[in-house]
Amino acid sequence: MLNFLRPFFARLLRPLIQALARTPVTPNMITVAGTFGVCAAALALFPIGETFPGAATATVFVFTDMLDGQLARIKGDSGKFGAFLDSTMDRFADASVFGGITIWFMRTDHLLAVVSLFCLACGLCVSYVKARAEGLGLNADVGLIERPERLLIGLTGIGLSGLGVPYVMAIGMWAVAAGSAITLCQRMHAVSVDAKSKAPQSPAAQSPATAPAPAQPEPAPVQSTAQSEEA
Repeated sequence: MLNFLRPFFARLLRPLIQALARTPVTPNMITVAGTFGVCAAALALFPIGETFPGAATATVFVFTDMLDGQLARIKGDSGKFGAFLDSTMDRFADASVFGGITIWFMRTDHLLAVVSLFCLACGLCVSYVKARAEGLGLNADVGLIERPERLLIGLTGIGLSGLGVPYVMAIGMWAVAAGSAITLCQRMHAVSVDAKSKAPQSPAAQSPATAPAPAQPEPAPVQSTAQSEEA
């Protein structure tokens, strides 16, 4: 849903990407470093209640998700392993954000702890459904909110709460939970429809062919015997 913002951020980050292209830094290095930054910020700061510094730091590292893809295209290093590594690191980052805030909620609000834990589990399922569907050759490219929206809503709510804005964290967590559940249902429905449309059609029952009538035996040729009458 936020894909329309990618061209804007691509232009904004182009000078940095071009500078990185002249260095030995590889896209995979950026992917791993960005994930490490998100995980460190979320797991070190969220559990102790430092929500604004944690959200701000994690948000900065989240933007590296755009750097690695752009850099890979410039350097020509894009490949299947890079895409695989990027998707794997995304799961670590997502789990760290919602796992870290769950630890804080367990000390302050048990209901929100359950909600944030649901966000974590449902977010992982949303991503898995799409990956599994694509592996089977099915379409699951639908959904109300995807990973960028989940992180944007979650980190915004967490960060604003750290600045003293009331109720915003609870609203953000409930919004991510509801949006993730809806997206999961949408993707499962889309996969079900696509699978049915691509299922091999059962052969239509064909009416048995009418057996040809047995050939009638040809009558034996009649031999006419010339009888001569003697006078």
